[in-house]
Amino acid sequence: MLTVGAAAPGAGPAAAGAAADDRPVVDTDRGSLRGTAHGAYRTFEGIPFAAPPTGPLRWRLPQPVARWTGVRDAGAPGARCVQLPAIGPGGPSGSEDCLYLNVTTPRPGGSGRPVMVWFHGGGFLNGAGDAYRAERLAVQGGAVVVTVNYRLGIFGLFGHPALGGAPDLAIADQQAALRWVRSNAVRFGGDASDVTLFGESAGGLAICTHLTSPASAGLFRRAVLQSGSCSTTMPPRSVLPTPGRYEPFVPEERTVADGVETAAALGCDRTEPGAVLDCLRGKDARALATPELMTRFSLVSYGGRNRLLPEEPRRALEHGRFHRVPVIEGVDRDEMRIFLAQSLAAFPVPDAAAYRARVEQSFGTGAVPAVEARYPVAAYPTPALAFAAVLSDASFICPALRDGRAMARYAPVYAYRFSDRDAPNFTGLPEVPGFPYGASHGLELPYLFTMDAALTGPQRALSRRMTADWTAFARTGRPPGWPRFDAAGRVLSLAPGPGGIHTVNGPAEHHCAFWDAQWP
Repeated sequence: MLTVGAAAPGAGPAAAGAAADDRPVVDTDRGSLRGTAHGAYRTFEGIPFAAPPTGPLRWRLPQPVARWTGVRDAGAPGARCVQLPAIGPGGPSGSEDCLYLNVTTPRPGGSGRPVMVWFHGGGFLNGAGDAYRAERLAVQGGAVVVTVNYRLGIFGLFGHPALGGAPDLAIADQQAALRWVRSNAVRFGGDASDVTLFGESAGGLAICTHLTSPASAGLFRRAVLQSGSCSTTMPPRSVLPTPGRYEPFVPEERTVADGVETAAALGCDRTEPGAVLDCLRGKDARALATPELMTRFSLVSYGGRNRLLPEEPRRALEHGRFHRVPVIEGVDRDEMRIFLAQSLAAFPVPDAAAYRARVEQSFGTGAVPAVEARYPVAAYPTPALAFAAVLSDASFICPALRDGRAMARYAPVYAYRFSDRDAPNFTGLPEVPGFPYGASHGLELPYLFTMDAALTGPQRALSRRMTADWTAFARTGRPPGWPRFDAAGRVLSLAPGPGGIHTVNGPAEHHCAFWDAQWP
C-alpha cells in the first residue's frame, strides 16, 4: 500500500485543552466522532465510510467499515486516494486507504436540512473531497454538505475476467458513501430523504452514472451536473496531434481486454483466475500508479455483465431509462480553453490555415466549410480562440444541452451557462499570452466553495446568488427565478454585474443543431 503524507486520523481523545464547544461530538452508526467548531459552522473530516480497500480488498466492492470504540478524531481529512499530480511532473501520492468523507454543517440547532453530496472532478485520475471547503453552502444556504473521496485510475476503474468484468469500483465507492449518508445524515441535522448530488467534470460524469444506474435508485432526490454530462466527449486530435476521440464511457469488454493485456505486461498472466488476482494484489501501488495505467483505466465501463451500469448512459437518457429527478445541467462558456492552452506551445494554431487544418483533423474534411461559416476566424481575437470555441460547443456545451433536452421529456430540468470571462484562475496553471482562459472549465468552483481565488465585489455578489440558487434547488427542486429548460432552449447565463444574469437561447448561441447533426 502506497502512503504519502499524513495517515488517516484514528480514534483518540480531543486535543489537550480544547473546549467541548470547540470539538463537538456526533454519534454515527459506526461510532462517535469529534469534529471542529468554526463559529457559524462545524466540520467533521476524515470519516471512514468503507473498509480500507487494501491487500485482499484491492479491486473489491467497498466493504463495511469496522465499528470503533471511544471517540474518533474527525478534525483533519483522511488520506487522499492514490493519484498522480494534476499539474506537472512527479510520482504518485496518496494512499489506497482513502475511503473517507467530510461533513460541513451549519451551527447546531437545526434539523431536516437539505443534504448536498459533492463528487470532485479530476478526470477520475486525481482530486479529493477535502479540496472543497463548503462553509458558504452551509452557512448561507443552510445545507449539510458532504464531500467524498473515491478510488481513482487503475484502483477504481480496472477490469479483468477474474473480477467478473469491470465493476466500476469508483462509482461503487460513491454509492457506499451515499448509503452512509442515508444512515447518518439525520445525526448531523440533515434530512436523509432530501439528498442532492452535485459534481463537476468527472464528478458530473459520475452523477450521470448515478442517474442511469439501477444500483443508485433511492440514494438521491436531485442532481446538479457541472461541466460533465452523459454525452461529454472530445474529438480526435483536439488538443494534441496523436490522441483519438475521448469518450468517458466505454463498453465493458474494452476495459476487460485492457485489463488482460495489463496483467500480462505486469507478469501476472496466470491460468487460474485467483492466481491472477493474487499476483496483481501483490504488486506495490507504485507499479500500478503509472501515467500509462492510471490513464488507461480512467473510463467508466457499461454493458456486458456490468450490473452497476448496464447501458451506455446517453442512450439510457434518450430512452427515458433514468431516475426521473429534478436536474440542473450546467456548462462554462469557454470550457475547452484551459485544455487547449496547455498544448499551444507544442501544437499551435497561429493562423487561418492552421485553424482550418485543426478542424479537418478533428471533424473531417467535409465539416470544414460548415464550421468556418459558423465560427469564422475573423469573429475571434485569434485563430486559437476560434478553435477553442469550436471545441467548447462540440465537446461540452451542446452535448450537455442535448442530454438536458432528453431528460426534460420526463423530469424538470434547469440549465445554466457560467459566463464570467474574468473569473480568477485558481488552478495553478500558467497563463498563456494572448489566450485568456475566460469562463473556462472548472472556473465556477470558487463561486460555490472557499478556494484560493480572489473575487471582486460583483463576483462575490454572483457567488452569493449561485450559493443561494444551488441550495434552494437542494431544498425545493427548483432554483428560484430560473426558466425550465425545454424545446425553447432557455438557459440562464451567469455573470457578474448589472444584467449579468439573463436568459439566453443556449442551443442557438452555440450552434447545437449543427453539432447534433454533424457529430452526435
